[in-house]
Amino acid sequence: MKPALRTLALAAAIAMLAGCASQRPSNHLVDINLVALNDLHGHLEAGKFTYNGGLFGRQTTVKAGGIDTIAAALREWRKEDRELLLVGAGDMIGASPAISSMWADEPTIGALNMLGLKATSVGNHEFDAGRIELLRQQKGGCNSPRPDKACKFSATYEGAKFNYLAANVIDVVTKKPLLPAYEIVEAHGVKVALIGAVLKDTPSVVLASGIAGLSFEDEAQSINRVLPELRAQGVGVFVVLVHQGGRTESAFDKQDCSDLQGEIVDVVKRLDPAIRLVVSGHSHKGYLCRVDGKLVTQAEMGGHMLSRIKLTVDKAANTVRSVSARNVVMQPNWYRSVPEVDAYLKKVKQRSEQELARPVARLGAAIISRERHDGDESALGNLVADATLLSGRPFGAQIAFMNVGGVRANLESNAAGFATVGHAQAVQPFGNTLTVMNMTGAQIKTLLEQQWVGDKAQSRGLLQLSEGFTYQWDPKQPEGSRVVAGSVMLHGVPLEDGASYRVAANAFIAAGGDAFPEFAKGTNRANTAVRDIDSLTAYLIKCEQDRKPAGSATAQEPRIQRLK
Repeated sequence: MKPALRTLALAAAIAMLAGCASQRPSNHLVDINLVALNDLHGHLEAGKFTYNGGLFGRQTTVKAGGIDTIAAALREWRKEDRELLLVGAGDMIGASPAISSMWADEPTIGALNMLGLKATSVGNHEFDAGRIELLRQQKGGCNSPRPDKACKFSATYEGAKFNYLAANVIDVVTKKPLLPAYEIVEAHGVKVALIGAVLKDTPSVVLASGIAGLSFEDEAQSINRVLPELRAQGVGVFVVLVHQGGRTESAFDKQDCSDLQGEIVDVVKRLDPAIRLVVSGHSHKGYLCRVDGKLVTQAEMGGHMLSRIKLTVDKAANTVRSVSARNVVMQPNWYRSVPEVDAYLKKVKQRSEQELARPVARLGAAIISRERHDGDESALGNLVADATLLSGRPFGAQIAFMNVGGVRANLESNAAGFATVGHAQAVQPFGNTLTVMNMTGAQIKTLLEQQWVGDKAQSRGLLQLSEGFTYQWDPKQPEGSRVVAGSVMLHGVPLEDGASYRVAANAFIAAGGDAFPEFAKGTNRANTAVRDIDSLTAYLIKCEQDRKPAGSATAQEPRIQRLK
């Protein structure tokens, strides 16, 4: 062989050996594929999804979601990886459309079983009907605190085939977690720990009686606490599923955004460095952000999108090498349908349609909006507060309050101009009963000031007010002094600090929920046993009977006046 050829051959051999050496570690690398879903809220059908960044960067509205669309996408993705893991970050149920809520959300649990959900963190809305109902929904059976809804979709209910996880929800009597803190799954020969947690402030956003005896502990501390136990079982790959969220100005599909803000950021920063992926929820925002080297994802809400996540794992070292993700909008007809899921959705709709289509009362407008004027009050918020006052009057109610978060959708009418049972239940899906209590004028003023503690007014909105109750507020004043002195009035008469007034509200905020602790100080409390949905429908019927259909009134003076 000529010297030149020998040199080339030697160089090629060295290059081949070097190539083998560089490839050898890759033999230990494996991709673990996950799909994440959060805040489904029982949205079994597709709905509208509006986002920025469409054609030419414009705001775009598309039809997205639905369990049929999600099932079709998952089937295709599982063809790429049969060991794909479907996981969730809470609020799969609760605050649901009537098609799910009228059946105690059992159709949604059934749909998630069909989709192959592996595990999900519990969310605050899973506690809407209390711990007993949550455990029933997990384990199955018909012994429910909601006998009018449970086991009415089917004669039996088998429960969830997936696990709800919550490392930070502790039974104060047993000192043990109410639900499993984690679940260990295996994919491509790698043990993966799915660790669940829910926001520690859950007691401020759910009915107090439903979570009596439970302690909601710090999210990061609770998650970190289980890592030694997991490592002892040979786990080195950790995926956090946490129902806590943040906000960002970045687009939902922007890779590695760096401007994430909110409660989730502090939680992530305090997590063990070995945790590289955090699947979040609660804030209904789509994002793919990096915080201290960790990827933090969220997939909006209602099944409008799914997060496709890839963990590259070094099997030899039992560690995560890299994490990447993208958010995919679930637009119908992108994938071939799954007949059994289509048939299931059709069955749910048929079982629901007759009851949901029953007319309640004629409206004076096609839509009564929950959109708040200047961010303060809405036509629908006022209407619900008026309905609460009407139902509370037999118990002496003079003033009624409604929290913005309890008004879940616009009130719409059908083609004939009637609001139906389905329309009403979409507005008020919780089934809260109404409470009437005594509060002094001074307590009511304190209550109003609690609207601006921290960023609560921005994140949760101002309380909606019943007819005849008005006040002014000044955004230029410091927290605690924003209600204008002398402006709080009932039918034009200033409230007296020492006088007592009868106040009506749903049981959730009446117990101090939504961070309004002043409500909990009310005395001489009466549980009316009237459900919020029944209150709303009774009010709509009365308006029609009085020949003043809801929504037909001309513009009225605002009940909340913001000084400029």
